[in-house]
Amino acid sequence: MNCSKTDYFHSLENGKIQCDLCPRFCHLSEGQRGLCFVRARKNDEIQLVEYGKSSGFCIDPIEKKPLNHFLPGSPVLSFGTAGCNLACKFCQNWDMSKSSDLNRIQQVATAEAIALKAKALGCQSVAFTYNDPVSFMEFAVDTAKACHQLDIHSVAVTAGYICERPREHLFEHMDAANVDLKAFTESFYKKICGGQLAPILETLQYLVHETDVWVEITNLLIPNENDSEAEIDQMTEWIVEHLGPGIPLHFSAFHPDWKMRDKPTTPLSTLLRARNQALDNGLKYVYTGNIQNDEGELTRCPKCQFELIQRHRYQIINYQLMGNHCPQCDEYIPGQFNQEAGQWGNAALIPIRMS
Repeated sequence: MNCSKTDYFHSLENGKIQCDLCPRFCHLSEGQRGLCFVRARKNDEIQLVEYGKSSGFCIDPIEKKPLNHFLPGSPVLSFGTAGCNLACKFCQNWDMSKSSDLNRIQQVATAEAIALKAKALGCQSVAFTYNDPVSFMEFAVDTAKACHQLDIHSVAVTAGYICERPREHLFEHMDAANVDLKAFTESFYKKICGGQLAPILETLQYLVHETDVWVEITNLLIPNENDSEAEIDQMTEWIVEHLGPGIPLHFSAFHPDWKMRDKPTTPLSTLLRARNQALDNGLKYVYTGNIQNDEGELTRCPKCQFELIQRHRYQIINYQLMGNHCPQCDEYIPGQFNQEAGQWGNAALIPIRMS
């Protein structure tokens, strides 16, 4: 078993050790694993077990993370491990994030090998995704460092459920992040995710105001759970007030999975209504995902409504940005953009063997 010592834990008076990575604060006896399953007490310390292993690698378009304002059209080498520090009943990657079968993570690769593979495949970024990189933070940080040595960007796809000190360490090495804001009520997080809302809001404010990480937000709308007009108003008004109107927000369609198979798929009408609410409340860049809608994939200039980036199923159809500016009215468009759209090509979604 590959293991890596971690830094975020302390001993308790009752003989147990508390993991201080996330607000779950698991109390562990010798040999016991935390809820995330990949962090365990061993030799009186918390170790990341199965360090350097993955459930698989593939090339994706960056828009699939989703990131629409970070190197649009570029290919990204995506991978995850197993485990997660939340317990979302609707998890759509539950076979990896909630797996307790270590046979699922048998692809072995060093951080340096991942960076070299990304470079060889023409990927501009490596994304830590499928399960939350918070759970495998030490491996994600080491990989990000190796990527930066080769001018490869690092992307975290995360729920943001992490404590202050490790949060600083993780995001010090990230170039972009999509934060999954699952709902805007504490009751939803407690009942459906087994977590808390407040730490996610703290992470978002930290990222936007105290780092140079490019940030976008995803909100998965689940019928009759977190899709009410009142909740969407509260969430989008909070984003505008506390993060600013230029943060891209992605409303994503729910599909029945894992422990919420009794819920219907989110109708397009709900996503469009939420998008209109967000725009009315002052957000400038609001997208829809997990469902086909070209208008919801389009990046418009918020000032003159010129079509800047036209997309169709992750493909860039038309790219009119001039650096970070609208070519028609010169409005500044926040994000990190190349002079022209990348072409992730036919390699996308093809599994990659690291050996």
